[in-house]
Amino acid sequence: MLSAQSRPVVEATLPVIGANIPEITPLFYKTMFGNHPELLDGMFSRANQKNGAQPQALAGSIAKFASWLLEHPDSLPEELLARIAHKHTSLNVREDQYQIVHDNLFAAIVEVLGDAVTPEVAAAWDEVYWLMADALIKMEKGLYAALPEDTGYTVWKVASVSNDTENVKTFELVPTGSEPVAPGKPGHYVSIRMKTEDGLLQPRQFSLSCDPASTEHRIITVKRDDAGEISPVMFDTLAEGSTLEVSPPFGLNALPDDDGRPLVFVTAGIGVTVTSGALCALKHAGDQRDITVIHADRSESTMARKPQVEGAVEALPNARLELFLREGAGEGHHTEKISLKDLGVAENAHVFLCGPQPFMQAMRGQAIELGVNPADIHYDAFGPDLWMADPGTPAGA
Repeated sequence: MLSAQSRPVVEATLPVIGANIPEITPLFYKTMFGNHPELLDGMFSRANQKNGAQPQALAGSIAKFASWLLEHPDSLPEELLARIAHKHTSLNVREDQYQIVHDNLFAAIVEVLGDAVTPEVAAAWDEVYWLMADALIKMEKGLYAALPEDTGYTVWKVASVSNDTENVKTFELVPTGSEPVAPGKPGHYVSIRMKTEDGLLQPRQFSLSCDPASTEHRIITVKRDDAGEISPVMFDTLAEGSTLEVSPPFGLNALPDDDGRPLVFVTAGIGVTVTSGALCALKHAGDQRDITVIHADRSESTMARKPQVEGAVEALPNARLELFLREGAGEGHHTEKISLKDLGVAENAHVFLCGPQPFMQAMRGQAIELGVNPADIHYDAFGPDLWMADPGTPAGA
C-alpha cells in the first residue's frame, strides 16, 4: 500500500508525528474553522471541539491508520475506516471536503514541526493521508449509493414526546416530505441537526430506540446533557408539531442474521437505547434465539426504556434480563459488579456493548477471557469514537 520510498520515512517519523499530534489537531481545527467557518454550521460539533473529543479522535485515527500500514502492508484497517465512513455519511460529508481537511491539516503539521517537515517527509505523510482519504471516499460513495435517494438531511416532524425518566425523553418523528425514506436496522443511528441559541446548526447522533426498520417514523431516546448543545435544545423546545433535520440511518452495530448463536447485550446508562432498538426488532420477528440482556444503571427510576425492554424480554421465548443497580435494587436484581462468567455467557455468543468507554473495555476483556471471538464483540460509541481511534485498541475491538 505505502510506496517503497515512503514506508521508511513514515516508520522513522511516526513517533515524532504521534508525539505532536495532540498539538497538531487542535491547531488544525482552529485553522480550518478560521478559513472555512461554514463547516461549523451543521457539520462539526462545537461541544466535541470544546471537550477535546473530536481532536483526540482524529489524532488517534491518523496514528492508528499509519501504524496499520506499517504493520500490515497488504491490507487496510477496514473496521476503523468503516466506522469513520458511517459517521461521515450520517453527517453528509462530501468528497471535496477532504481537500480542505488536507490543506489545513498539513499547514498545522508544518507550523508545529517546522523544518522537520522536509519535502521527503511531507510527501510520505501526504501519501498516508490520501490512502486513508481515498479509502473513506470509496466507502462513503457506496453508502450514499445504497440510499433510496441521495437526500442527506430531510425535515421530520415531532409526532409525540414522552418522558422516560427525569432527564431522558423519547421522541417519535415522522417525515414531512415525499422523499424516499431509508429503512434502518437494529443498532443503527441517525444524525439530528438543529439550530442552537446563536442560530448555528449543530449535529448529534442518536440510536434508533424502537422500530429501526420503519420508514413511517423514527424513534430516538435522548438523555439531557447540559454540557452539550443539542439535547438541552431538544428538551426545552421540541414539542408535538416541531420540526428538525434528520439523516438516513447508519452504523456498524446491526444484528447478524439468525445463525442460531446466542445474543448478549451488555449496556450501561443511556447505552440501553441500542438494546431497546434491537429488542424491538427481535420481538417483532418472534426471534427464537437465546438472548441475554445485561444492563447497569443507578436505579430502576433512572433506566431509560425500561418498560419497553422488560416487555420485549417477556415476549421473547428465550430471553432474560439481568439488571445491575447501584441504588434500590429490588428482588431479582443485582448489586455487585457484572461478571459475564457468572451470568453464563457462552463463548459462541454475539456480544453487543454500549456505554462509557471504560465500561465497554472491561466487558470486552471479560468476554474475550470467556473465549468469545473478538470479531463477534460489537460496540457503539456516542460522539467521536475514542476507543477505535486508540492506537492500542485491536482493529476488531
